[in-house]
Amino acid sequence: MAEFIQCAADNGVGIITLDRPEANNALNADAAKELWDATTELTEDPSVRAVLVRANGRMFCSGGDLKYMLAMEDEAALAKALKVTTTYFHAAVSRLMRGNAPVVMAIQGAAAGGGFSFAITGDIVIAAESAKFKMAYTASGISPDGGSTWFLPRLVGLRVAQRLALENPTLTAQEALDINLITRVVPDGELAETAMETARRFAEGPTLAYGRVKQLFAETWANGAEHQMELETLAMAASARTRDMNEGLAAFSAKQAPEFKGA
Repeated sequence: MAEFIQCAADNGVGIITLDRPEANNALNADAAKELWDATTELTEDPSVRAVLVRANGRMFCSGGDLKYMLAMEDEAALAKALKVTTTYFHAAVSRLMRGNAPVVMAIQGAAAGGGFSFAITGDIVIAAESAKFKMAYTASGISPDGGSTWFLPRLVGLRVAQRLALENPTLTAQEALDINLITRVVPDGELAETAMETARRFAEGPTLAYGRVKQLFAETWANGAEHQMELETLAMAASARTRDMNEGLAAFSAKQAPEFKGA
């Protein structure tokens, strides 16, 4: 039974809840493995057509568990523990990134260190007005993980990414929105409802088309224009064989709302 990460599915929405509030949802090896277990379970469930990631407690995630690190007996043990933790953490990020289901992140309190990195991997990132964002790694003599050195420059540009990683400013939710780090800001009391409503809308949408959008964006930085356009052609042709594209075209012609099935 999971101790730190809760996982459930509700009407097409897979829900991952960081549930270690007494430790500000910090990640150690056990919590990272549970996160990987949860992402694997949801991405292998064909009924899950959107994923919502949220957290219990006052903080989304403080990042790596510093008490866990300090308890290591020597440098070799610490290095091994970090390898285990980041391997599971990175595998979890990859599962969500490569899955068809859009990922909605709901951020309250602070997202720092690995929590910052995890938050920005979402396809849609919704933050409460009072939320704060801070990379924080180098303040503890640590380099980043969680894919942030891949995601961050793509979201905000290299120069801003360098400032965030090297100077460790604390960003308000509005400041994070202003630099395109997150998608939208909502009043604190509306975060849970807005995030769930967003995930439910995705769960009623064309799941395979969403997945192709995600993969095209993920690959665009490595490709030339012609290569990327060929990938778009192949993805569009593959969509022609889906029930949802045919439903979408027919509904558009009939001026009706489509009823997508994710297939």
